Amino acid sequence: MEKITDKIFEKINPAIQELGYEIVDVEFVKKGSDATLTVYIDNVPAGVSLDDCEKVSVTIDPLLDELNPTNDEPYTLNVSSPGLDRPFKKQRDFERNYGKEVEIKLYAPMLGKKIYEGTLLSHNENTTEIECEGKQIKIENSKIAIARPLVKFE
Repeated sequence: MEKITDKIFEKINPAIQELGYEIVDVEFVKKGSDATLTVYIDNVPAGVSLDDCEKVSVTIDPLLDELNPTNDEPYTLNVSSPGLDRPFKKQRDFERNYGKEVEIKLYAPMLGKKIYEGTLLSHNENTTEIECEGKQIKIENSKIAIARPLVKFE
């Protein structure tokens, strides 16, 4: 059975690409009688402004009405930038960040640490490799709870 977010992605992706954006993620969250559909978009390397989010929202709203993903149940539509510290979800997220500083949090400690910060060297379906404190460290992807860009505020 196809998930609702997959159906939404398939329906709106061509229109979003035509506008020059990329869908990073689609989330549908239902809490009690409240439902929220959030579409995260990006425009590499320019980023996303509030005007971009509005343009995408206006474009996809009639497509979502046509799809009727909630069978006439009300929901709130949000179109958003993924943010500076968005988690890597797809291979291309990792690829865009090769050579950049990242933060990797593990489910359980490895070599006495649960959080690693370092330069992202590579990522494939099995492992992620970073350079941390002058050492190359390979981490099995099944042990990674979250991987994302390292954001430092100075």
